[in-house]
Amino acid sequence: MTKKNTFTDFIAAAEHLIGQKYATAGNIVAQGGSAGGMLMGAVNNMRPDLWAGVIGQVPFVDVINTMSDTSLPLTPPEWPEWGNPIEDPEAYDYMFSYSPYDQVKPQAYPAVLATGGLSDPRVTYWEPEKWVAKLRPATTSGKPVLLKINMEAGHGGAAGRFDYLKEVAHDYAFAIWAVDKGWEAA
Repeated sequence: MTKKNTFTDFIAAAEHLIGQKYATAGNIVAQGGSAGGMLMGAVNNMRPDLWAGVIGQVPFVDVINTMSDTSLPLTPPEWPEWGNPIEDPEAYDYMFSYSPYDQVKPQAYPAVLATGGLSDPRVTYWEPEKWVAKLRPATTSGKPVLLKINMEAGHGGAAGRFDYLKEVAHDYAFAIWAVDKGWEAA
């Protein structure tokens, strides 16, 4: 019941960097994967003005549906930590209040890159797909919301050393492109 501290702490760190003149609002790229991808989705909803881009790698963004699906192998074992939204209305309400997918609303979102792996048993490929499908019509900024599903990967991304490095380069290229506002020239 303190999960939101993760999001407010991350935002506070960005604001501190801005306050110390290490960065400026709208020129930071945030990146995180899996539960860190949930962090990306939450801070994207809470403070979209801070980010030039947000990279959600295999982002756990559909918290309510995933934590309510007992057929997923990781769901029941996570209930002691996260709460059980099926049986506990308070846990449901708290999860819903920060669930990135459920909190998407019309506003000026930054450029977003969501990635997934077709064979991911932890964060199913449809989570980033659903998130992107909801973000695209909601954003009022005109900035792109992109999706990349690796058809040969699971939760950890590409298996080969060079394939992994290509994925890292792809994400870094997106970050540079987002800060440089490359979509304006496209």
